[in-house]
Amino acid sequence: MNTLRTVILLTLLTLGLVFLGGLIGGQNGAMIALILAGIMNIGSYWFSDKIVIKMYRGQEVTCGPLFEVVAEICQRNRLPMPKVYMLPQSTPNAFATGRNPDHAVVAATEGILHILNREELTGVMAHEMSHVMHRDILIGSIAATIAGAIAYLAHMAQWAAIFGGFGRDNEDSNPVALIALAIIAPVAAMLVQMAISRSREFEADRGGAKLCGSPHYLASALRKLETANQNKPMHKVNEATAHMFIVNPLRGQGVAALFSTHPPMAERIKRLENMTLV
Repeated sequence: MNTLRTVILLTLLTLGLVFLGGLIGGQNGAMIALILAGIMNIGSYWFSDKIVIKMYRGQEVTCGPLFEVVAEICQRNRLPMPKVYMLPQSTPNAFATGRNPDHAVVAATEGILHILNREELTGVMAHEMSHVMHRDILIGSIAATIAGAIAYLAHMAQWAAIFGGFGRDNEDSNPVALIALAIIAPVAAMLVQMAISRSREFEADRGGAKLCGSPHYLASALRKLETANQNKPMHKVNEATAHMFIVNPLRGQGVAALFSTHPPMAERIKRLENMTLV
């Protein structure tokens, strides 16, 4: 269901791009916006491991509990071994990045080793390996590219409203409608993009539970991580990387939760506790 939801949401984003492109600048307008957005995102996708690790001052580890847990998961499930990094942060958290399973990185903060036992740490790193297996960095980059193209088209609509419109039917352009479209379209695209991110988190929870052999390992870890992040949030978090962490380092309640990259923690834990491995 999570995979189906991701496909549906990506389809909605694509249809939104095609519709908006045809409405504002025709096929050429949509293609130009898509190319511009692709250029903006391809670098971050291809070099995501180097960029994010450097941003958080991560250090590669080749021994110790974190490395051993990841190695055990990979050996048990016959997965390529990713590079393993430790981040000098006391707040417990973890993430995965890299363009494919053969060029992947999993990382955790120093604080995660202080509050999780071996089984819980296994659940967390299995979740991250599930992201790697399902190429969620690629899916997120595709969603970001399409959403970015829609944002570019929205800017084009603003200029069209100011200078009298463009496209196939300039004489019929409605400045008020164009301005409304320029405001609504990127917000709608962002909502869909965030929904895709949340669906991938649910899928990584499910996949991680299978990789480590028990959904209760991760459920227990998520409780501890959520409490620790509420009591002592991570400092100097780049908003562009918040979606990568297993626990959202940014807070979002009420309407703001619609723009959250993570599902509600209570729902994640509930699904894991009700999960039965076949």
